[in-house]
Amino acid sequence: MTLYLMWGIAYGFAAAMQPGPFQTYLFSQTLRHGWRHALPVVLAPLLSDGPIIALVLLILSNVPPWWVQLLHLAGGAFVLFLAIGVFRSWRDYQAQEQGDQPDQQSILRAVLVNLLNPGPYIYWSLVTGPILLTGWREAPVNGLSLLFGFYLTMVVSLVGLVVLCAGAGKLGSKINRGLLGLSGFALAGFGLYQIGSGIAAWWPGG
Repeated sequence: MTLYLMWGIAYGFAAAMQPGPFQTYLFSQTLRHGWRHALPVVLAPLLSDGPIIALVLLILSNVPPWWVQLLHLAGGAFVLFLAIGVFRSWRDYQAQEQGDQPDQQSILRAVLVNLLNPGPYIYWSLVTGPILLTGWREAPVNGLSLLFGFYLTMVVSLVGLVVLCAGAGKLGSKINRGLLGLSGFALAGFGLYQIGSGIAAWWPGG
């Protein structure tokens, strides 16, 4: 059990620190609405990853490759939609702007980011999924220990990232606005990359 718990902690930290659309969206929410409204967003993986894990372990290995490519396209389009919203906030930025958007809406969008992002599917199918299955077959407590360590570490690490991002945002309104613009470009980059990955799979020789 201890071994699987340690694996969960290690992989949970790695997943939280890995740059991606979800982390970038979390940063943009912190810069746009303040850390108090961004903190609930760190719980989004707890809501989205259950269906992702079930899908990966039970179905994903048997579906045709084009399904994954459609996921790239859908996820990329949604991330671009989020980037547009960040750029609008950057354009109309005011230093006193703090948290007018309801937390539930932020969480819902974060959940959609995860559900439409191929990253968690790939991560659970290639990295943590096989370990989870092995541990569960040995003893259910092993699998549960991995999940507990993974999500506890991930949530705590994401909270730390929010606090660090909020601290950076307090350096001044110009820096805050600049960081917000950078997060918009990062989101747009992730979205274009996902769409490009989906299109490349159907391109001749891709």
